[in-house]
Amino acid sequence: MKRIMLCALIGATGMTLTACKDKTPFNEIPDFIQGDINQSSYDGITNDLLTAGLGASGLASTTAPAFTDALNPAPAELRRLAIYNNYRALVDTAPGGGYGAFFGPQVGNGGEGWIPGDEYIAYMAVPGTDVPVTVMAQVPESFDPEQPCMVTAPSSGSRGIYGAIGTAGEWGLKKGCAVVYTDKGTGTGSHNLATNTAQRIDGTLTSSEEPVQFRADLTDEQRATFDSAWPDRFAWKHAHSKANPEADWGLHVLQSIEFGFYVLNEKFGRELGNGEILRTINPKNTVVIASSVSNGGGSSVRAAELDTEGLIDGVAVSEPNVNPEVDRSFTIRQGDGSVITEHSRSLLDYTTALAVYQGCANQAPAIAGLAPFNLVAQDIGQNICNSLANKGLVTGAEVADLATDALRILNEEFGIQPEQNLLAPAHFWLNVAQSISYTYANAYGRAGVEKRVCGLSFAATDSSGAVSQLAPADEAALFSASNGIPPSAKVNIVYDGADGQPTSLPLSASPSTNQMDYGLDALLCLRSLAQGSDVVTGEALEGADAELASAIATGIDEVRANGDLQGKPAVFVTGRADAILPINHTSRPYFGLNQRVEGKKSNLRYYEILNAHHLDVLNGLPGIAGRYVPLHHYYFQALDLVWANLTEKQALPPSQVVRAVPRGESAPPLAEANLPAINPAPDAADRIVFTNDQLRIPE
Repeated sequence: MKRIMLCALIGATGMTLTACKDKTPFNEIPDFIQGDINQSSYDGITNDLLTAGLGASGLASTTAPAFTDALNPAPAELRRLAIYNNYRALVDTAPGGGYGAFFGPQVGNGGEGWIPGDEYIAYMAVPGTDVPVTVMAQVPESFDPEQPCMVTAPSSGSRGIYGAIGTAGEWGLKKGCAVVYTDKGTGTGSHNLATNTAQRIDGTLTSSEEPVQFRADLTDEQRATFDSAWPDRFAWKHAHSKANPEADWGLHVLQSIEFGFYVLNEKFGRELGNGEILRTINPKNTVVIASSVSNGGGSSVRAAELDTEGLIDGVAVSEPNVNPEVDRSFTIRQGDGSVITEHSRSLLDYTTALAVYQGCANQAPAIAGLAPFNLVAQDIGQNICNSLANKGLVTGAEVADLATDALRILNEEFGIQPEQNLLAPAHFWLNVAQSISYTYANAYGRAGVEKRVCGLSFAATDSSGAVSQLAPADEAALFSASNGIPPSAKVNIVYDGADGQPTSLPLSASPSTNQMDYGLDALLCLRSLAQGSDVVTGEALEGADAELASAIATGIDEVRANGDLQGKPAVFVTGRADAILPINHTSRPYFGLNQRVEGKKSNLRYYEILNAHHLDVLNGLPGIAGRYVPLHHYYFQALDLVWANLTEKQALPPSQVVRAVPRGESAPPLAEANLPAINPAPDAADRIVFTNDQLRIPE
């Protein structure tokens, strides 16, 4: 019989989960729930769970829903815009990209895809921190208590509570399952240090002392002192909570499942004569799939590793952010290519390398004329190359040579696949590596906003890059518009140590060069903290830098995944061209580690999709649309496969490379020919195998 038994995880903290008590679980509000549970019902006509009343056409519209009063949006308006933005951030809704044909609210659901049902949202506590984590359960009207099912939907990236609405949320709701969400201790959670304004659980703003998603751990006096020195700055939940939330992502997911069971039994449990509710929906009779994408996928993987009592039945994730424990007893090889031994680098390790070198690598002849949205100004890229050369970090006679060396360093020394090279310049322009490097360095090191790690902070900026106040209407919309990791929703990364004055990072000149080089000095500082030594001199860090680097290393150790899925049926799908979470450090080595740990008991399957990458939303853009297929389609296939395995005992197909076909330069509408199915009996030439201490990946 499956039970939630998290007592061993948190018993030392004094907190007790409902399931650890000497009574039937799920009949009482779990002890970790803080404050009230807010419940809303949606009729599927004027509003709904999946599309917030926008329907499939509204989600596809390029016109975002507006607020009646821009300065005081109602909670329902904030929710609607949050669902609109979060859905479109992960799913390509552009015409011809598969929306409405292969995926979307209306596919298999009819009409506009509205889903009526109930939504429950609350704060929950996590041992070791007083920063609240948001949890939510959605129960569609189609939920069948006689055949109950549940899907986890922790947010992708650093997004808020609706961050997985278009991925695990859509699939689960259309299947008639309860869907349980958590922001994983990330989310909007912004704190305006000038005004003391923060977001309530519904996204509305308050400056009063009441429960909010996040406030920095500063007294009023400390906040005033900080604001005097560094005015108009923001603290952000993921970066500045001093909690290293990623270390508890698995626990967040397990708690969300228990919350889901409580909600289901409140709604469907049989009432006894003494007023108590008899548990009628429980882990024994409920199919539970741990799911989501990116950071959310990694969270569900960690939950499955922690779930030694069998709460979770299966796992289906896409492009999971997993930092596998380093095991160099096995290697990775793609086709007849080089043997990769230095796999399993941490997120902060490879991301700070991208932040430092990619701006120069963008100028390499091999990608300069081919990579779409290679939009960082050429002179800034050249400045980055020259600065790296002056510091002895790249070599070459001309800028093209320096850039080629930077690209070589990323591909050969850091194990970043060449298939990712064409997307990396667009990601650099979008500040992906820069934002991850700064946020995660803070989070891993448990550094508060007052530390201003590497002289960086968060603030709105004007067109010149100078710090400015965030417009009141923009701040009112943060809950709906932010992805939780600035630059986002007009809040940017500011280099306080820039030459001249604090300046937004892309427009910053480094003090060591007095030239605009994307604040390279700050990025080198983050890289040094990640590797634990001065990246330029190679010398050991000293003083506060050494202490912070040590804390960061400890924080990274806390998030490492152990590879033990307890024999659960599990599916990973990952795009070979993933330019955010390089496959040689995430999905590939996790699969190898799992084979090492579980051996013949492993039920993990790994499907690597050609011509697919991390951010499907970019597939609607020219230059990208014709080259890549939606990984989202294969994620839904993964869920279907795990569902069929759990409910119909269908075998999971062997691990394999799936040879998806790009649409071509003119990007005609996506067709079935572009999306070959995961093969139940793949050819030997397509199979991914672990043999002789090596993970072998076909070309």
